[in-house]
Amino acid sequence: MSAEPRDPLEGFDTTIHAPNRLRICALLDTAGEAEFGLVQKQLGLSASALSKHVTALVDAGYAGQRKAVRDTRQRVWLHLTRRGQDAYHGHVAALRAIVGPSDPTL
Repeated sequence: MSAEPRDPLEGFDTTIHAPNRLRICALLDTAGEAEFGLVQKQLGLSASALSKHVTALVDAGYAGQRKAVRDTRQRVWLHLTRRGQDAYHGHVAALRAIVGPSDPTL
């Protein structure tokens, strides 16, 4: 019995693929959790643009938010859910499969 070749698009996720959402996922995957303002600054996005992308990730079940008051102001911390981590890693693997082994930097 021969195994079917793996489809390089398996794991490709159109929700994550949008460049800013991919960058958000990459940052949160590395950081674990990050304050909204820090993510905004690191990615150079407006608050409204970041909010829009975070909402898409939250609606997909890929990201979560933790709200707390700090220094008398409400702060929001973002994180990837387990589902979000799995989707992000699957998407990165799909991108690597598409690009192929010719690019050693991936």
